[in-house]
Amino acid sequence: MKSFDVYSVFDIEITKASGADLWDLNGKKYLDLYGGHAVISVGHSHPKYVSSITKQLNAIAFYSNSVVINLQNELAKKLGRLSGYDDYDLFLCNSGAEANENAFKLASFQNGRKKIIAFKSGFHGRTSLAVAATDNPKIVAAVNQNENITFLPINDFEAIRKEINETICAVIIEGIQGVGGINIPNTDFLQKLRALCTESGVVLILDEIQSGYGRTGKFFAHQYANIKPDIITVAKGMGNGFPIGGLLISPAFKAVKESLGNTFGGNYLACAAGIAVLDIIEEENLIQNALKQGAYLKSKLTSFSKIKEVRGEGLMIGIELFEPCAETRKKILFNHSIFTGASSNKNVLRILPSLAVTKEQIDAFVTALEHSLN
Repeated sequence: MKSFDVYSVFDIEITKASGADLWDLNGKKYLDLYGGHAVISVGHSHPKYVSSITKQLNAIAFYSNSVVINLQNELAKKLGRLSGYDDYDLFLCNSGAEANENAFKLASFQNGRKKIIAFKSGFHGRTSLAVAATDNPKIVAAVNQNENITFLPINDFEAIRKEINETICAVIIEGIQGVGGINIPNTDFLQKLRALCTESGVVLILDEIQSGYGRTGKFFAHQYANIKPDIITVAKGMGNGFPIGGLLISPAFKAVKESLGNTFGGNYLACAAGIAVLDIIEEENLIQNALKQGAYLKSKLTSFSKIKEVRGEGLMIGIELFEPCAETRKKILFNHSIFTGASSNKNVLRILPSLAVTKEQIDAFVTALEHSLN
């Protein structure tokens, strides 16, 4: 048997990682400015993070319910305090796709409806909504047969106002579209969308799986618009590489026993990882660092004539070129040893480093990008 070959990967075998640095099998050093699609929030192999998981691994067996519940409650309390959502509840799962699927289920329980509105160029994990950010015709054709899903343009309020009716269960939108190319829903659109969903009995789901956990300079990207969704989905940076995801659920939802379930969600190692990440973010002021370093990066790129636009908040940055970025990305990697990311918009280079990235590391990337473009 062999692995099902669905991933495109570079021929580089990483054997060690620390902070934003990586080393391959031959001892060559790289700078990681992508972090596995924004997964690495506090840096690779952070000593407190590693210690927390190791200590928990040695302390208790998997099915010690009292210990697991205590850890889940500790994680929920810290997440509520740091995010500003103390009054919301937390349901834990293993990934962003699971978080979104559970959000759809919970929304349907709440209003008894089935239809979902999402946005073009959006991406919500390997769910039925993954089609929004793909050009694969087979996937598009399969999902377009689902009459329960409608894709609309982002920031077009009139389009969504015309589509909302008593059959719509939920609207799901990313705080900032990641895979789609760092597209930002504007404040006016989000505020009108919040009011429309409230008026229509539609559940508003904010997918903060990539844009959450301090990445944008606020805990969640939607907080720039000063709104509160009904459900917030999280994952990626939540565990710094350990599989964990979750839903932050409004007090308007009442928990019903056995309505949601998950075999591994909220297990003791995932909770230990999640607690450590929150502690490190708070103790090292990483949200403030994300805001500072992101602004610095954008300021350094303003004079680049071969850049069409720089978009994003904090350390969720999209650099749009006038042509496909694949060759530039390869030059940055193989000539300058820096990992960056791509997007479904083939002209957009994505930068999603650890929230602990330094000015010196930003400068190294800016120099590499300049050389690669010229």
